[in-house]
Amino acid sequence: MTEKGFNKITFDTPIQYIKGVGPARAETLAKLEVKTTADLLEYYPRDWFFAPEPVKIENLKPDHTVTLIGFVESTDWQAWRKPPYFEAYINDDTGVCRLIWFNGRYLKDKITPGMKIAVWGKTALYKHQIQIANPKFEILQEDENIADNLSGPVYPATANLSSPQIRKIIHGCLDDLVELMPEFYDSAFLKKANLIERKNAFTWIHNPMDETQIAKAKRRLKYDELFLMQTALAIRKYKVVHYEKAEALVCTEQIDSRIRKRFPFLLTEDQDKVIEEIKADLAKEIPMNRLLQGDVGSGKTVVALYAALVAIANKKQVVIMAPTEILAAQHFTNIERYLKDSNVNRVLITGGLTGDKRKEILKDIKSGQTNIVVGTVALLQEDIQFADLALVIIDEQHKFGVHQRAGLRKETTPHCLVMTATPIPRTLAMTVFGDLDISIIRHSPPGRGDVVTRYIHPDDLPKAYEFIRERLKAKKQAFFVYPRIVDSDNGDTKAAIAEYENLRKKIFPEFNIGLLHGQMNGSDKQRIMEDFRKGKIHCLVSTVLIEVGIDIPNATIMVIEEADMFGLAQLHQLRGRIARSSSKSYCLLVAQTENETANSRLEIMERSNDGFEIAEHDLKLRGPGELLSSRQHGLPDMKIANIIDDMDLLNMARKDAFELVEKDPMLTSANHKNIRAELVRKFSDSLNLIDVA
Repeated sequence: MTEKGFNKITFDTPIQYIKGVGPARAETLAKLEVKTTADLLEYYPRDWFFAPEPVKIENLKPDHTVTLIGFVESTDWQAWRKPPYFEAYINDDTGVCRLIWFNGRYLKDKITPGMKIAVWGKTALYKHQIQIANPKFEILQEDENIADNLSGPVYPATANLSSPQIRKIIHGCLDDLVELMPEFYDSAFLKKANLIERKNAFTWIHNPMDETQIAKAKRRLKYDELFLMQTALAIRKYKVVHYEKAEALVCTEQIDSRIRKRFPFLLTEDQDKVIEEIKADLAKEIPMNRLLQGDVGSGKTVVALYAALVAIANKKQVVIMAPTEILAAQHFTNIERYLKDSNVNRVLITGGLTGDKRKEILKDIKSGQTNIVVGTVALLQEDIQFADLALVIIDEQHKFGVHQRAGLRKETTPHCLVMTATPIPRTLAMTVFGDLDISIIRHSPPGRGDVVTRYIHPDDLPKAYEFIRERLKAKKQAFFVYPRIVDSDNGDTKAAIAEYENLRKKIFPEFNIGLLHGQMNGSDKQRIMEDFRKGKIHCLVSTVLIEVGIDIPNATIMVIEEADMFGLAQLHQLRGRIARSSSKSYCLLVAQTENETANSRLEIMERSNDGFEIAEHDLKLRGPGELLSSRQHGLPDMKIANIIDDMDLLNMARKDAFELVEKDPMLTSANHKNIRAELVRKFSDSLNLIDVA
């Protein structure tokens, strides 16, 4: 139902006009990304309870599943216990019951004395006292009708809007909204795919009778979410293949021979395989859209330069884009090394390039005299025009959003090669990069030294400093990485600037210590990196700014402080800055944490140097995270599906989606009108990826 003035409810009805909402609650819901009735319908429960009627604490007996309602008397986090646990005592005027959650640190600020709470769980006898271990719970408002809170869905809530209040709003308009819900598939497909009707799915997810209905509803809604995303990706890929045209860039044997002579080493088997895939793409008039994955130090840059030189041999221009000025400069340095004394004109453009020099460089690019342009997002500025841009190479793909990547296309459709040193598990690749072809370099070139990784306690740092001092005396160099530039308000995290002073004055006064961080200007960053590269700086103190692209062969030591604050992929990237030569390297992960997930990450880093293995662990520990954000693929984030747990559904949805688009590319068939309408509703703002309106 809607409030006065909006008699007819639609999926686009603003949420404030739904009964029980109003302007104030609409603002609260907007912070939960709920702005329309369609958003409300897709605001799925985080859990469901089918609790028995509540009993009084004085009547409790062991080995019974019960519901209790009472006020929290006291709480305590027992961090020193093995395993640690969070406990609370609740009182319902007839007695007190102990509640315990093992590894329940997350409850410290969630359950506090004075709260009214309902709990569900199995009773047990502990030291002559009844307790409930790991119960499910729901925090209640004092004035709420308790009977309404015992069973049903539990929604993610806020301080200003409780789960029961959200449930009441949804249930108030659920029947009306469900009646508007179109079906996507015919009955034959539903039966074959073991899916319930879409209307039933939304009814059962928000108001289930039992666990069976929940399972069936989740399966249908997860499939739909994955299917729509894969259909969007399939249409995007179809459009590139069938509607966009690129220049065919041919690589003859003579061109291949000339390019290979530029490299003072033989390419690896993996590099050769990937180059063949790229050459086949470039030779077509269909724009290449290929993702090149390779672990740190695997030789992706050489493959990228090979592709660039193929384009230049065909008298075309190439752009190489990196997320930071440091990485762009690193690429340019490598290109200079390999193209010394060649006729290839190359230029580095950064945000600091101004005045007459910039005008002169842009003039050469526009006229076609410049062959390779290297830079950052500064390349996306409107005043940069190319004479004949045929290939775009984007490094560290996940650092850019699709809006930025689309900006380079402009009036032409160049071939596109995107690279990442962050190995991406197949599940993520199918979702985030589902419209790209994928090439993988699995093995590093020969001659790279081993990396020994150790997870150490801060108390062991003095011994580590002595070890590092001996390595520095042997003319090796070291990185020290910190999570912050400056101290936090509570001072509980080490920061780069303060530790730079500590290392410079107290720990290694006999060595030259440098400092690098994101708040420095571009020229200072370049100067520091050049001094480090030349060996004038012995230890470089930095933030994650050095995460990608830094290639200092003599740097064989990395110390990562507060290592528990970094994700696995980031730790692996940082570690990749060492072992760039044949010398043995050492990575020290310094941390003191009780967090089990953080400890797992650090232990995995100790035992494995395989980026793909680490990526799989990272996906399981942290979930898809930033790599799966809408920023990367231009599509809305998933609300119910989970690519880790729902891999079978993802495979099924992907197959069905690509088959559908192959048969009906723009979904113009009357049988597909509802799918088309939903794609327009969900993805109409996604970079014009889908022209099906």
